[in-house]
Amino acid sequence: MSQLPDPLLDALRAVVGPAHVLTGPGLEGFERDWRKRYHGRARAVVRPANAQEVAQVVQCCAQHHAPIVTQGGHTGLVGGGTPDDSGTQVVLSLQRMNRIRSIDADNLTMTVEAGCILQSVQAAAAEQSLLFPLSLAAEGSCTIGGNLATNAGGTQVLRYGNARDLCLGLEVVTAEGEVLQGLSGLRKDNTGYDLRDLYIGSEGTLGIITAATLKLVPMPAASQSALATCADPAQALALLRLARARLGATLTGFEVMNALSRELVARHLPRIPQPLWPGAPAQPLAPCPAWSVLIEQSDDEGPEQGQQRLEGLLAAALEEGLIDDAVVAKNLSESRALWHLREAIPLAQAEEGLNIKHDIALPVSRIPAFIEETDAALQVRHPGCRLVNFGHLGDGNLHYNVQAPAGVSAADFLAQQESSINSLVYDAVQAHEGSISAEHGIGRLKRDEMAARKSPVALGLMKRLKQALDPQGILNPGRVV
Repeated sequence: MSQLPDPLLDALRAVVGPAHVLTGPGLEGFERDWRKRYHGRARAVVRPANAQEVAQVVQCCAQHHAPIVTQGGHTGLVGGGTPDDSGTQVVLSLQRMNRIRSIDADNLTMTVEAGCILQSVQAAAAEQSLLFPLSLAAEGSCTIGGNLATNAGGTQVLRYGNARDLCLGLEVVTAEGEVLQGLSGLRKDNTGYDLRDLYIGSEGTLGIITAATLKLVPMPAASQSALATCADPAQALALLRLARARLGATLTGFEVMNALSRELVARHLPRIPQPLWPGAPAQPLAPCPAWSVLIEQSDDEGPEQGQQRLEGLLAAALEEGLIDDAVVAKNLSESRALWHLREAIPLAQAEEGLNIKHDIALPVSRIPAFIEETDAALQVRHPGCRLVNFGHLGDGNLHYNVQAPAGVSAADFLAQQESSINSLVYDAVQAHEGSISAEHGIGRLKRDEMAARKSPVALGLMKRLKQALDPQGILNPGRVV
């Protein structure tokens, strides 16, 4: 039986070409999120080639009252880029919009389209001996548009800031299908409201980011990494305090990993080396260190000076009893291996099974107390649950994830205990003056949680902004607010 005509799809084909309006079977990659938690059904997947086509797609969807879900690399963790199961939502994929438009080395800026893979942006900057410092585990597949739409963080926030801090200007398609041209490379421009900051972090609910002008920095002459082990988060915090004092502005990254984080990597990704854990991963001769700290520093003095500085820090930490052991990477290959260990944790956890993720932010000073109190409370309420705790101690962002007890179905544990665990964890986050979302965003996963915990005044302002900028409510409906 032939399908009935669809005027919207006919209009979209006229805009982007029939080959770039995908329908029917074979859309699973667009309809399922990376964590496999959300499964939807798209009316169509549309792949425009430029901002003008995006604008025309939005105009068509607005005319037909069709909701739009924007996707970049589709690596999000909160369900923000996955269509619902109504079959009414149009997925707008920006993957074809992947050009680097220009690099201005003297102005230290780069203008790129939203579908550019983060790793490609980093490589293009490096070709000019410059650095785009946003770095995260998904950088081989996530896109700049998604990074900005969620205000991504990553491993170098401590020194360079979030995605918001690395963006000077945006090109955005509005809900009416107009193109806002704001690709400024200016660092000072006080001409009215900063519209750029409205769209960064708005998760595609206020407009569709189609291009951005990004900040670059001179490439450091050298970068060094070290791994240390310690007994608990309080010692890790004391080590951070010492690192700040000794390394100053050269301190680039400061990451922590608890024992289970490393154990999961050893179990599921055994080819990854496990420094400071004798015999691991094949036949460990000792228990995994309780906590591991990954430190990175970069400067313009050269590798020898940087290595001496790191070794001096670690020697002082050993003398003060802050760490149990440490190793400094001797070259780039060893440094990458240390970071691979840290970045492999999410993949290893996914291999272990579904889990309850918490991407939280806390004042750095409150992190040891939060971990001690919340770990204990979870074991009382959910005996045997396993805590996969890792993240960016330097900027206060923890990935505080809860895995089912050994031998318990991960899917059943998630379905039955997620609400209770979320309430406990988020109550503790609030008690310690933190945030329930540090860098992953709100999406669908945390929308109701934010509505219950955010200031009513702030929520009211958000809703009025949404109504003003998207009066039909067609941009990523059901996300954020």
